[in-house]
Amino acid sequence: MSEKIAIFRALQLGDMLCAVPALRALRRAKPEAHIALIGLTWARTFVERYAHLLDELIVFPGAVGFPEQAESNEHLEGFWQAMRERRFDLAIQMHGSGGVANDIVQKMGARTNAGFVQVGEAPRNGIFIGWPDVLPEILRYTALMNAMGIETQDTNLQVPLSNNDRAECTSLMDTYALHADRLILVHPGAQLPSRRWPADRFARVASLLADDGWQIAITGTAAERIFTTNIALATNARAADLAGKTSLGGLAALVSKARLVVCNDTGMSHIAAAMKTRSVVIASGSDTRRWAPLDHERHRVLAHYPPCRPCSFRDCPYGHPCALNISIEQVVDTAFEQLMRESDESDNAYGAVSHVE
Repeated sequence: MSEKIAIFRALQLGDMLCAVPALRALRRAKPEAHIALIGLTWARTFVERYAHLLDELIVFPGAVGFPEQAESNEHLEGFWQAMRERRFDLAIQMHGSGGVANDIVQKMGARTNAGFVQVGEAPRNGIFIGWPDVLPEILRYTALMNAMGIETQDTNLQVPLSNNDRAECTSLMDTYALHADRLILVHPGAQLPSRRWPADRFARVASLLADDGWQIAITGTAAERIFTTNIALATNARAADLAGKTSLGGLAALVSKARLVVCNDTGMSHIAAAMKTRSVVIASGSDTRRWAPLDHERHRVLAHYPPCRPCSFRDCPYGHPCALNISIEQVVDTAFEQLMRESDESDNAYGAVSHVE
């Protein structure tokens, strides 16, 4: 009977992409294992796309302290009972630093547990390491794999593309007459308002790049059309509004064709990293040490550091200085620098994040 492994990571797209190198190492080490992701409902499509790494999605019902979904413990007992009946050999806590996440994994009744513990947290039975707060997100999970005796051969992100993804991309480029040699993608959305650079500044950046002869396509979810439409209008119809018109795979394929991505520090920055497309990332509120792409030359991160950073708010109560202190001129100048650089694989993968004081 093959080994049964459960991975608890009930998070959004960008977080899941950062776990791909660790998942790849786990699959390489345990090719015959049945690996189940305990995640959010949306992750069904993630598991389908990464079927070479994951075999199944088990939807996490939510719990108090987990804001990614309704915070309720109502369904936890039923969840734990179902997990215990599955008799997992190994449960890996890859959701966060420890604490209540470890409690949830422990009550699943796996034969062995692994994960992280917070400073001051009581020791846990199994393979647990201290939360590596100084490491980038990707390296936190490869460090856990290493502690489990699993070698990680690379830290590259990956979005596998299907023929349907490529066909979707080709159709969009044909429909909007987009040309890869002149295409810049502008992605103004982010899940939290505190993580968004102002939409009017994205519009101005798009206009200035269009003035220079670049084709601009604005990407985002259908829910983000409320501001992507306004950005497109502000460019005097020189930008194609693709919000809500791409699947994850279609968007990744489009990113692979583009010369540059300009975005907030969100899932789109990790897609750009996975497709090795140059980017300019405006990082508002987030911990850049943790979330910035590892290749700091190919992906230029612009950030301002007021005392309130890193931010824990959905909406900034302080006037959003971390966003407003990144100027339009900085973003445009950095975009032009990126466009002038040759896209080769010899870039320094560990350059410095740009700091704006």
